[in-house]
Amino acid sequence: MSTFKAPKGTYDLIPPVSATYLAVRDAIATPLRRSGYGYIETPGFENVELFARGVGESTDIVTKEMYTLTTKGGDELALRPEGTASVLRAALEANLHKAGSLPVKLWYSGSYYRYERPQKGRYRHFSQVGAEAIGAEDPALDAELIILAHAAYRSLGLRNFRILLNSLGDAECRPVYRAALQDFLRGLDLDEDTRRRIDINPLRVLDDKRDAVQKQLAGAPLLRDYLCDACREYHARVRELITAQGVEFEDDAKLVRGLDYYTRTTFEFVHDGLGSQSAVGGGGRYDGLSEMIGGPALPSVGWALGVDRTVLALEAEGVRLDLPDATSVFAVPLGEEARKVLFGVVGELRKEGVATDFAYGGKGLKAAMKAANRSGARYAIVAGERDFAEGVVQLKDMESGEQEAVPLSKIVTTVQAKLG
Repeated sequence: MSTFKAPKGTYDLIPPVSATYLAVRDAIATPLRRSGYGYIETPGFENVELFARGVGESTDIVTKEMYTLTTKGGDELALRPEGTASVLRAALEANLHKAGSLPVKLWYSGSYYRYERPQKGRYRHFSQVGAEAIGAEDPALDAELIILAHAAYRSLGLRNFRILLNSLGDAECRPVYRAALQDFLRGLDLDEDTRRRIDINPLRVLDDKRDAVQKQLAGAPLLRDYLCDACREYHARVRELITAQGVEFEDDAKLVRGLDYYTRTTFEFVHDGLGSQSAVGGGGRYDGLSEMIGGPALPSVGWALGVDRTVLALEAEGVRLDLPDATSVFAVPLGEEARKVLFGVVGELRKEGVATDFAYGGKGLKAAMKAANRSGARYAIVAGERDFAEGVVQLKDMESGEQEAVPLSKIVTTVQAKLG
């Protein structure tokens, strides 16, 4: 047995569980591919300053959770803790915003890293699928992304999730609210770290999950009461468009999310079957992020959905995905000549799109049939010298146990017909 184990707070994806993760990723990506979003992939690490500027120097992600390193050349890098800043950086670097009409619509899938206290649903290495619409200020884009995420979850069979929705205002109205919130927070009994946040980013205090803090926030001023007319109208339009598509949501006046770059629309997908780690995904509008990282003004909106959390939500609801068979046919040769012939049959079946495996390692009949059983194959093709002398192979139904002789020349078409 190996002396090495996966690092604390991480996990390995291995069959058959990994098939569920792949199916979840594909289900989330499918509505995006159908809606004009192109795939983008960024490096697993970026310049530390990208996240310090974009995510926010006052956030826990930047101050406590980033994995950082210094290269031999002296560059300060960080494993990416989230996807939006990286995707926007890549889009700006490639001048995608100059290549054609806006918005630039992108989707991505990958691993992200945060140094957190490991618990169920919260890992130091986790997987997300995300989407970003860059370069347009349009409530229809905000609504589209929420609707697409909703469609992805529904396609997986999830029903017990909720959408929380709020507006964080913009550069015109948020400063007035910020001042009112700071005045309120300074009158509370808060620890020193939380008090420091009051001056840096008071909205982050609202996101504090500790009961002792939440009880004191009962009478906190709400941002919705400070929205300017433009933000109020924008938010009303988003709500109207979502409602028109039959997507239900809940207004949550205290929803702020954990990243500094959000403006106006913010939303979260939560599942009550997951306990304290109830958020399965979320996002919002981030109209000033491009300028924060040195780009032009590019109002944008996006989300990221957690693959790990989504799998846990499926388990909580008892949803079993209809996954394709890893192996439909398993070939069992008896003798060296049969190995050559059936290996060729396996190749032909694979060319025709049939998931086929082979009894490698020179196994005897009994061991090979056990391997066929473990593979989950519906059919086994068994053949030896006597079969070839008659020009046939034996096709065994692994469910019923029935077996029939099929001409070797017709085995591929016969298998295709039986599998439908």
